[in-house]
Amino acid sequence: MTASEKSSKDTNFGFVPLLIAGGVAGTSVDIILYPLDTLKTRLQSKQGFLKSGGFSNFYKGITPVIIGSAPSASLFFVTYEGIKNIMEYRVSEKYHSFIHMGSASVAEMVACLIRVPVEVVKQRKQALTFDKKDVSLRRLYRGYLSTVLRDMPFSLIQFPVWERLKRVWGSHTEREILPVESAVCGAIAGGISAAMTTPLDVVKTRIMLSHRNESVSKMKILYVLKDVYKEKGLSGLFAGVSPRVIWITLGGFIFFGTYEKAKHLITKYCLSVPIVMKPDTKYQ
Repeated sequence: MTASEKSSKDTNFGFVPLLIAGGVAGTSVDIILYPLDTLKTRLQSKQGFLKSGGFSNFYKGITPVIIGSAPSASLFFVTYEGIKNIMEYRVSEKYHSFIHMGSASVAEMVACLIRVPVEVVKQRKQALTFDKKDVSLRRLYRGYLSTVLRDMPFSLIQFPVWERLKRVWGSHTEREILPVESAVCGAIAGGISAAMTTPLDVVKTRIMLSHRNESVSKMKILYVLKDVYKEKGLSGLFAGVSPRVIWITLGGFIFFGTYEKAKHLITKYCLSVPIVMKPDTKYQ
């Protein structure tokens, strides 16, 4: 089969399985692990853990998450898989990691169009600082840049690591890896990425939880980084790192496992088209 035939075959995979699988995976993770996310947000809040709610009402603010998780995750995977499948057979295999990094970066920017407003409302409710006066387009998108600058480095690490681990695992077993094996790879990749990008997550949380009268100059990423470091030192920049790593490691397992399994089942039983998953290094 020629490269163009392979590309055409993968393009025929269609967006429907990606939309459904991504939506199911994203919603599953956000609902199951929501208490850990709440704990992390309250640990990072400027007003302090106890004043932000402490150990009570861990599912506070879950409604916008239920509404926004599916479309956000679906948009991400449609963009990621779409760019990846178009480019992989046009670029040498040794450069595939760059394709994965680029695909993930663009996908994050697209997904954040939905994710950021959801995050703003969710985190304000988690930290007990939600005010209906904050519900304006400008306020809902405060933190878009900080979220993109957090999620892009996260994905730049996570997805190439995930793809690489899958490729190594597939080469070792000499077969298509199973959804549960892909989930393990996703958990490892997620945990590594979570730990490394925690300072950016702290900045994003501080900006999203900021008072509406807060000076714009004080909401710049570098200013917040310096402010947090001055206030609490290195421990402040890594506030909430433990629940974040646990949350994303478990989330990576659930997310990627659910995504691969849902994609496989939808394609197998609902659509008569080939699956993107392939047995060798092309199984991405």
